[in-house]
Amino acid sequence: MSFSKPLTIVFDLDGTLVESAPDLVDALAVTLAAEGVAPLPYEQARDLIGAGARALVERGLAVAGHQVTPQRLNELHAFFLDHYAAHIAARTLPYPGCEAALDRLAARGATLAVCTNKVERLATQLLDELGLTARFAAIVGGDTFGVGKPDPTSLLGAIERAGGDRDRAIMVGDSAADVGAARAVGAPVVVATFGYTITPPQELGGDALIDHFDELEGAIERLGFS
Repeated sequence: MSFSKPLTIVFDLDGTLVESAPDLVDALAVTLAAEGVAPLPYEQARDLIGAGARALVERGLAVAGHQVTPQRLNELHAFFLDHYAAHIAARTLPYPGCEAALDRLAARGATLAVCTNKVERLATQLLDELGLTARFAAIVGGDTFGVGKPDPTSLLGAIERAGGDRDRAIMVGDSAADVGAARAVGAPVVVATFGYTITPPQELGGDALIDHFDELEGAIERLGFS
């Protein structure tokens, strides 16, 4: 059954639509090695994802107790991006049930969009390589409007580019940045418990939690969107 009114559903990318940690953690390990720093344990590095590539490199260095100058951080950030772009979908896959859930929502008339802190060109490249791009009316990155989440600018931009209305929009994400952006916009937020966050998902303050994409439609309906 179709939604009674137009609905825009905006998804985070890493840790929400796709399990990209294997490729991101690999890129971080190669970047740290270029600085003579040992790789971080996988689970520890995984939890650092979510605020964009520069923040991932900066966080990785901080956790390793290694300080660099701002200029060197810029160089390492560029190194990370180059390596990651060359291996962006080596081991990255959509989460189980993701594609089927997106198709069901679209069949009910929802407009889908992506709002990520990944730079837009890499977000688009990844979605292209995974064959997901055509499902989304808008793809907004952390650099699209010059500021990323939790600032609401990129989320508002994604809603507007998708032709939606903030009063009929939902954010689906996995981090405090996603919840913060949604709160600033006044949109409800569904938190995916399988994503990347240091804070336990149950403590992020979302309006609903899902453990699998099969639960997304029900969560949206319980939020009053039918």
